[in-house]
Amino acid sequence: MSEIPQESRPWPRRVVAGSVALVVALVALLVMSFLPTDYVLQRPGPVYNTIGSVEDAEGEEVPLIEVPDGEGHETSGSLSLTTVEVVGNREHPLSWIELASAWFDGARAIIPIDAVFPEGQTSEQRDAQNQAAMTDSQSEAEAAALRLLGYDVPADIRVVSLTEGSPSEGAVHEGDLIRAVDGAAMEDVAQLRAAIAASSGDAVVLTLERDGEQTDVEVDPEQLDDGSWAIGTLLSVSYVNPIDISIQLNDVGGPSAGTMFALGIIDTLTPGEMTGGEHIAGTGTITAEGDVGPIGGIRQKLYGASGAGNEFFLAPAANCDEVVGHVPSGLQVVRIETLEDAVAAVEAIAQGEESNLPSCATT
Repeated sequence: MSEIPQESRPWPRRVVAGSVALVVALVALLVMSFLPTDYVLQRPGPVYNTIGSVEDAEGEEVPLIEVPDGEGHETSGSLSLTTVEVVGNREHPLSWIELASAWFDGARAIIPIDAVFPEGQTSEQRDAQNQAAMTDSQSEAEAAALRLLGYDVPADIRVVSLTEGSPSEGAVHEGDLIRAVDGAAMEDVAQLRAAIAASSGDAVVLTLERDGEQTDVEVDPEQLDDGSWAIGTLLSVSYVNPIDISIQLNDVGGPSAGTMFALGIIDTLTPGEMTGGEHIAGTGTITAEGDVGPIGGIRQKLYGASGAGNEFFLAPAANCDEVVGHVPSGLQVVRIETLEDAVAAVEAIAQGEESNLPSCATT
C-alpha cells in the first residue's frame, strides 16, 4: 500500500516575523560590538597613602612623602589620595558593548570623549598636561602645608611670556620676577590679580627683579571682555621652601591630590599621630593659601576610597552636589573648604568626634 505524501504547512507569519526580528537583532548586536562610540569610561583608580610608601621607577619601596632626617615624625593610619582611571581614548575608542555594563554600575561613569580628550589632543599630550598639573599641585601643597605650620614660604612669580598687544610690552620682560605692586609685596598670583583689579585701570607700579637687580616700572592695566583688569602677562609660580620636601608618585597626573599631599606633609612634620590610626581618604585641589577646590570624578573616588577600606572621606564643598545620594555604604563624607578644615576634620576623627563634622547633606 503506497503512502500519500502530505504537503508541508507554511510557518505562521508570527513565527517568520519573530525569526527575522531575532536575526536582525543579533546582527545589530554584532555590529554594535565593534562600532566605536564617542564616549569613554571613568572608574575608580588606585588609592595611595600619602603617609605610607610607594614603588619608585625601579620598583623599590620609598616613602611617598620624604623630608630630611630629623624633620619627620612617626605616623599611623592613612591619609589617602584617590584617583580615577579613564578607559578608552581617541586612538582606541570604546564600542557600545563595552559601555553597556557601565549603565547600572554606580562606581563607573560614561563621559563624552570631548570632555576628557579635546579635539586635536592626543593621549600623550593629555598625559603631559596632567603631569604638569600634578607637579604644580605638589608645589602648592608644600607651600600650603608649610605656611599653615607657620613657616615663611615666599613665592617667585615669574613672567613666562607677554600676550599679543600686552600693556606690559616694553616695560616687562620674559623671565622677570614680580616682587611687588605699588610697594606691596606679592606672595601669590591671586594677590597680584587682586592688586591689579583694585587699580580699576589706573597705572600700577611693578617692582621687578631682573638679572639679580630690582627695578620699578609703570603699567596701565587693560580691561578684558569679562570686565576684569589685566597687565597682559602669562605667569608661573614657584615657592622657596625652608624644608626640602620630596613627593614621589609615578604614573599619576592632575591637580586633585593637592589637599591630601598637604595633609600628609603636615602629619609627617608634626609630632604625634594626627589620624589616631584611622583610615581617611579624600580629594581636592589646593592653593598655597590653603583653599580647597573642586575636582572631577568625585563619585568614582568615593567608591575607590570605600573599596580600599577607608571609613572617612574629605570632599571639597564645591563637589557636594555630586556627592549627595552617591555615597557608598559605610563611608562618612566630610565637607571641607580649606586646609584648616581638613586638619580639623582629621583631628576630630582621631578623637572620635566625627559625628559633629559637616557633611555634604548639611549646610
